[in-house]
Amino acid sequence: MEQIMRVGVDLAKNVMQIHAVDRSEHVVIRKAVRREHFLSWFANLQPCLVAMEACSAAHYWARKLHALGHQVRLIPPQFVAPYRKGGAQTKNDAQDAEAICEAAGRPNMRFVPVKSPAQQNVLVLHRMRTGFVEERTALVNRLRGLLGEFGVFLPQGIHRLRKQLVEHIEDGSNELNGPARQALMRGWTQWQALDEEITWLDRQISDHANHDPQAQRCMEVCGVGQLTASATVATVVDAQQFRNGRQMAAWLGIVPKQNSSGGKQRLGRITRQGNDYLRTLLFQGARSAVLTAPRRNDRLSRWIVQLKARVGYSRTLVAVANKHARILWAVLAKGEHFDPSHAPARHGGAAGA
Repeated sequence: MEQIMRVGVDLAKNVMQIHAVDRSEHVVIRKAVRREHFLSWFANLQPCLVAMEACSAAHYWARKLHALGHQVRLIPPQFVAPYRKGGAQTKNDAQDAEAICEAAGRPNMRFVPVKSPAQQNVLVLHRMRTGFVEERTALVNRLRGLLGEFGVFLPQGIHRLRKQLVEHIEDGSNELNGPARQALMRGWTQWQALDEEITWLDRQISDHANHDPQAQRCMEVCGVGQLTASATVATVVDAQQFRNGRQMAAWLGIVPKQNSSGGKQRLGRITRQGNDYLRTLLFQGARSAVLTAPRRNDRLSRWIVQLKARVGYSRTLVAVANKHARILWAVLAKGEHFDPSHAPARHGGAAGA
């Protein structure tokens, strides 16, 4: 046990697979440990590097192992897959643990920072809200589709539907019978309950954004509201993990996908990798910034107006979302306040002058 230098752990609900190597990279231990004995096994181990995939419960186990004195590293699953023997064709827990252990030993491997309980608690609010919004959208589409079967065609838009739904359900001129009307009214009652849950979660997220100093600085950016600011602070554990704003934008999947070779640069659509929830919020904020840019006169807004005239609305949305990601990195990593008229220093121009 004293010879172990690095341990790869494949997490599961009940049985964890462990793969440990010594300083010579020789395999020391290959075994499965049940969940109830997992921490006690590591408590009897000398402090070493423990690597796990960034998956469900990974942050919880990382905090527990860190408290025992171990150095914990969380690896994105897509970075582990190339080190698994046999590739995608042969996969089991033992091979996953070995691949995690191997990936953690690479000198240039990228890791996921461990989230604190406070950050995960905030993300609970966001994920519950997202789930309720998806349920409400599915319910609204179901009600609209069922009424359409009886020739009741309602206008597009959730707000217009909310105003007219009950009136059309209670309209005696359509072909709905009593039980069908009652079923649709139960759907309306569920819709109201979902609205109340979403409103309560919005208040909790708003309280977090208004009381968190980092979130308050994020909200200074035009197009970044309470929802985006709260999600950014809770999701980006440490902005200094990125060397620059472009790395954070790439982590969010808002940079072009490359297929370059032979000195020729070929850029395609954005990669859409990383956190899709935060990326979606940034695009919603970018839409707001693009629509309101003509009413402002700061440097950033003038750039948005000129860019829209040159490349069109859709490409401008992507560019503004990318710009917001880089600005948020600077706000979080450097602790600065947002200045819409800030002009970056050009070192080459001073040298040429």
